Parts: sequence; structure tokens; C-alpha cells
Amino acid sequence: MNQKLLLPLLLIVFLASCKSRQYSKNNKQIEKQATKANPNYESYSTLSYIDSFKGVAIEQMNASGIPASIILAQGILESGNGNSSLAKFANNHFGIKCTSDWKGKGYFKDDDARNDCFRVYKDARESYRDHSEFLKRKRYSFLFELDKNDYKNWAYGLKQAGYATNPKYPELLINIINRYKLNQYDEPETEKEKILREDRVFTEINKNIPKEKEKFAPVETPVSNQMITAAEAPMAPVDKTTTDGRYMVKKGDTLFNVAKRFNLTVDELRLLNNLQDTGIKIGQELLVVK
Repeated sequence: MNQKLLLPLLLIVFLASCKSRQYSKNNKQIEKQATKANPNYESYSTLSYIDSFKGVAIEQMNASGIPASIILAQGILESGNGNSSLAKFANNHFGIKCTSDWKGKGYFKDDDARNDCFRVYKDARESYRDHSEFLKRKRYSFLFELDKNDYKNWAYGLKQAGYATNPKYPELLINIINRYKLNQYDEPETEKEKILREDRVFTEINKNIPKEKEKFAPVETPVSNQMITAAEAPMAPVDKTTTDGRYMVKKGDTLFNVAKRFNLTVDELRLLNNLQDTGIKIGQELLVVK
């Protein structure tokens, strides 16, 4: 290889390695703090998760108009019943990423890109409140015209607005709601209550519009990742799948690079395989065809 090309490539690899070590050290510190704050952490079942968070879901429904059933179903789906590492250590139950205006701590995980930055909250309630604020944007504004107990149209509307890339996202939410009867926590509102609630929420949305680009723009990808172009990156080996569209995990695989090879996002791959976290094991079979 030409020495003029070799040196920059070695520098890129070195910088990427340094960044990865920094992210790993950062995550270990956050995990240590979370474990110290809650040394007797117990995993949630779906029912215990619902029991723990139905109150804050109802609170957010009454404040913003998002059905409590939708909020709970998203929390169950996005956080693996509150047992994902992101929920356990970062109190992040909705996978909300760091943005350019975020002043808090970050927890790094491979998602749409390597080492994506996710927000760290002081508690799960803060995550639920931030989820409501995240939806108060122009692209989701039409949803707030729905009744706050209209969970089916909210589910399809979230997909229409681009909240998730999985084409089955609405059905996944609705199935969770129906299975656990989450719509029992939804409450109707009178016409007067709806008008007052809409006025309050749309005032907030309109106030956010001039700041949306700054407020919701994702943080920049680390420079070390930006510098690696497709031409410079090594080609991935051809991956064989079984006849039913499954792939067997090999040494060195991560959920991120498997998703990338099969033109999926990490979120899609997790949903296809009902994974609560991004950890995978050698020999594990993953469904990789939508």
C-alpha cells in the first residue's frame, strides 16, 4: 500500500480506538454510579413495569394528550420492560438520543451509527417527561388533535410521522396495548377540556418551532467515524442466511454491524428478534429479513 495512504489510515484507526476507550470508560462510570444508587436492582416483568410507571404515564397523558396506553407500550417496547442497559443505567426508557442542546451526561451505544450518544436521566420519570417534550414538534403536531384515548390512530400516526422505521411499529404497540389492556388507563375528555389542552400544547409546539433545528438536531458523529469513507473501510464478508432468513452470529459480530450488512437499523433488528438489549452471542441466530 502507498505509504502516503497508510499513515492517514493508521491515524484514523488510532483515533477511533481512543474514542471507543473514552466511551467505554464513560459508560463504566455511569454504570458504577447507577449501581451504587440502586444496589438492589430487580428486573421488571411486563406487569411490574406497568404497575411502576402507569402513574407517570397518566400524568403525561393529562398534561399533553398522548394516550397513557401509547406511552406505556412505547416504554415496554423501547426499554425491554425497563431491563435494557440504557434503561437500567441511564434511566432512558425511550431511546432518546443526545442533541446539540443537551447539557446532561451521555451513554454511548451502537445504534444507527457506532457509538451513538443517548441521554442519561436522573430517574425514569424524567425520561417519561422528556419523551412528551420530544413529541411536541411540528412533525408530530397533528397527533395532538386526536382524542387522548384514541390509541390506535396515535400508533399509526407515530409511524406516519417517522417516529420508527419498522413498518410493523403500529401493530407492535397495539398488540401490547390489547394484550395488557393498557387502554384502561386512557381517559376521555370533554370538548372543552380538549380545546384547552390543545391550546396549551400547540402554544408550546409553536414556541418550539423556531428552535427545533437547534433543539432536536443530533450531536455530530465523532470525527474518527466521519473520516472513514466507504472506499476506505474494509469490505464486509458475504453473509449467508438460512432459508427462513436467519443469520448465525460469528466472532466479532455486533448488533450494529449485523444490522448494517442486512440494510436494517439496530432498532429494526432488535424488534425483529424481540431483543431487550444490544448484546448478542456467538452461534445465536438472528432474523434478518423483514
